[in-house]
Amino acid sequence: MTRHPIASTRAPGPAGPASAGVSAGHLVFVSAQSPLDERGEPVGGSAADQAGRALDNLAHQLRSTGLSLDDVVSLEVHLVDPEDQAAVDAALAARFTAPYPARSVTGVPWLPGESRLQIAAVAQRY
Repeated sequence: MTRHPIASTRAPGPAGPASAGVSAGHLVFVSAQSPLDERGEPVGGSAADQAGRALDNLAHQLRSTGLSLDDVVSLEVHLVDPEDQAAVDAALAARFTAPYPARSVTGVPWLPGESRLQIAAVAQRY
């Protein structure tokens, strides 16, 4: 199976040797998106603001492949503070409709750049 990198010009790319995402067959794997603006600067202090920006970045990456949040089948959420889960859940509920993507939430001790969270996804071309 051939893999193709994806990248949006409206969202920052990942640090280090990684792609913003990879398209492989009918699946698109999007690297964890942080709450950073186009210049790579942190956005918002609240978990709700940061979740919104991370989801915007995720949507930008997906649009670069012709997909949208409606095509997401799985989400992986990394949280520094478990108290932020309610705000993240509200942001997810505002952006996704039933049937909702499968989701896993993992607590992490830190994330780069003052981020309180990151959100990665797998989307499918139907």
